[in-house]
Amino acid sequence: MQTSVTRGVLVTGTDTGVGKSLASAVLLHALRARSLRAVGMKPVAAGCDATPEGWRNEDALALQAASDPVPGYDDVNPWALPEPTAPQLAARAAGVEVALAPMLAAHARLASRADVVVVEGAGGWLSPLADGIEHADLAHALELPVLLVVGLRLGCLSHARLTVRAIQGDGCRLAGWIASAVDPGFGRGQDYLALLRDALPVPCLGVLPWTPAPADPAALASNLASAASVIAEGG
Repeated sequence: MQTSVTRGVLVTGTDTGVGKSLASAVLLHALRARSLRAVGMKPVAAGCDATPEGWRNEDALALQAASDPVPGYDDVNPWALPEPTAPQLAARAAGVEVALAPMLAAHARLASRADVVVVEGAGGWLSPLADGIEHADLAHALELPVLLVVGLRLGCLSHARLTVRAIQGDGCRLAGWIASAVDPGFGRGQDYLALLRDALPVPCLGVLPWTPAPADPAALASNLASAASVIAEGG
C-alpha cells in the first residue's frame, strides 16, 4: 500500500491514440509552472526501440524529458516491452511476466524525490496492464485519482460515458477529464465538447488543441492549468 504523501494522478483514456502521452507531458509542465517538482511515469510500455542503454519507449522518454527533477528511465518505465501491441501480448512475446510490485517500487522511488507523480496508463481503462493486472489495481495500490483523456472524434460520447461508468464502477475516484483534439478533420469538435460537458459527471479540466507532430508540451501547459490546480490540491 502506498504510504507516501506525494500527490499524483493516473492518466487514462477512452481508447488508445487519444493523446494520453501528450496530455501527461503537458500536465507535467503545468505542474512545474506551479513550482512543483513533477515527474512522469509509464509503468508498462509496449513498443520499444533497442538502444545501447536498453529498451526505450518514445512516450516514456517524453515523460522523462518533461519531468523535473529528471528521473532514471528504469523508474519511469519499469516494464519496457519491445513489441508494439497489447501489453499482454507484448509480455508473452518477450517471455516476461509483468508484475505489480516493481511498478509500486519504482513509483515509491519517484515519489521520494517529487511533489507530484503523473502516471500514464496503457491504452484505454479496460485494457489490462498485464495478465491479471487492471488499471484499477494500479490506481487502488497507489491511492491515485484518475484523469480521463477523451479524444474528440466520432464515437467519443459513448466511449467517454462508458469509461466514466467503468472507472467509477471500479471504485476509483475520477478527478475530471481532458478533451484532446486528435482529428484535425473533425468539424464538430465544439459541439461534441458541449455534449461531453453536459453528459459527464465530473468537470472538464482542460482542452488540448490539435497540434502537428512533434508537439511542444511546454507550449501547451496553460491549457491544462485547471488540471494542474486540481491535482496539486490532491485531486
